Amino acid sequence: MSSGKKLSQAEKASLIQSLRTHRVNTLIELRRIEKVFANLNTPDVTEPMTSAWAHYVNSNNLLSELRGLTKNYPFSSECLDEAKWMVIGDPQSTRSWNYCWLVLQKAKNQNLIPKHARQLAVKPQMWGGRTPTAAGVEQLAAACIAEWTRALTQMLRHWDSPPTTSGR
Repeated sequence: MSSGKKLSQAEKASLIQSLRTHRVNTLIELRRIEKVFANLNTPDVTEPMTSAWAHYVNSNNLLSELRGLTKNYPFSSECLDEAKWMVIGDPQSTRSWNYCWLVLQKAKNQNLIPKHARQLAVKPQMWGGRTPTAAGVEQLAAACIAEWTRALTQMLRHWDSPPTTSGR
């Protein structure tokens, strides 16, 4: 990419191709391209960027990155799945091309982390098949909530403001 703010057609085509072939599939790299495309504000970048974010989330790369940040208590796939379903069912989800941001925001705003942390904490398999005590459930749920919230907050820090359909 050129050092100036101007992006050549060849550079833009290369970025679009990297999105379409999923060569770029980490949050940091997708955000880097998203920022470039937001400055362009041209409609031809919307579909590849939208598709790249959807692939990132649906191919479990978002879950993998969240779990990389939650080593002690791996982030709940059920929590992320519920957030995805909520975004799909939300007519306001068309306000952004960024499915990842929408899913993370939905998990945060709908308090899905505490819900799923508590659901996990009461499962007997979390306690070696034993029935957990109420205090034990609360302690485990609190630990999951703290770690998962920290990871989700860290991921959301990649955006200074909500991405819109134009990426701005």
